[in-house]
Amino acid sequence: MSRDVARAAAQWLALLESGAATERDHAALQHWRDSHPQHEQTWQKAQTLRQRFSDLPQALAMASLDRPQPGRRAVLKRALGLAALVPTAWLISRQLPIEAWRADLHTATGERKRMALDDGGSLQLNTATAVDVDLAQRRITLVDGELALDVPGAAPMTVQTRYGELKVSQAQVCVRQLASGCLVSVLQGTVQVRDLGGQAATLQGGQQARLKTGGLGAWVPFDVLQPGWRDGVLTAQNQPLGDFLRELQRYRPGVLRWEPSLEALRVTGSFRLDDTDRILDLLASSLGLRVQARTRYWVTLS
Repeated sequence: MSRDVARAAAQWLALLESGAATERDHAALQHWRDSHPQHEQTWQKAQTLRQRFSDLPQALAMASLDRPQPGRRAVLKRALGLAALVPTAWLISRQLPIEAWRADLHTATGERKRMALDDGGSLQLNTATAVDVDLAQRRITLVDGELALDVPGAAPMTVQTRYGELKVSQAQVCVRQLASGCLVSVLQGTVQVRDLGGQAATLQGGQQARLKTGGLGAWVPFDVLQPGWRDGVLTAQNQPLGDFLRELQRYRPGVLRWEPSLEALRVTGSFRLDDTDRILDLLASSLGLRVQARTRYWVTLS
């Protein structure tokens, strides 16, 4: 189950549990379920788990609530609340592994961090990222998310991913770990890449390639200014609105939805990531969109 599918199922479940879902929301959910077999499989898992935790014995619940001891009532209410949250928590745990919470450094959704290294370099974490850092061994393990690493000296720093490892020295690199592989983008210098099978390759500045279970894919050129998140900027150059919004979603907690007819609209500009509400307002004014905010965490573009 992919992280995006788990996240979507958790969001749909939260909306239904809130009691605020409209007929249009139910129709949109059905469309999402029908659009891919994995969506329906994940939804059924969520429903099964929700049913499992909703089957508390009614008599026991009523008896406990009827008792005059406030302590017992408080405990039971907390238990009932926990039971209601378990399905969503389980889904979130599938997209945010427990290893991410145990990592040495991590960022929440929309948060970014920078750590200075003792050799004058730096390590930056993008949104929803977790890493383990062993400076004595000069090793960084990317547990989840995306990092940017600048190593100015000749002493190499190793970046370990689920799909292989990188040796970085006198170079700058961005590494984004995805469900389907690890995207390696070299901004400057050269980076040595070794896949899980032990095969080695070299990527040069301005080259980008996907490191997968089966090895390193063919490299493609990319704009070295593309990882603007390092400076808190999201940049688009005649980009389809759907692609832009999917990237913006990474920096916004909650649900961001849009009508399918908006997918092909084009976006150009640089947007500050520290205010994603402002980004939506700018898109609305420039593209003639309507921003419908049910809450701060549930926004629809139409």
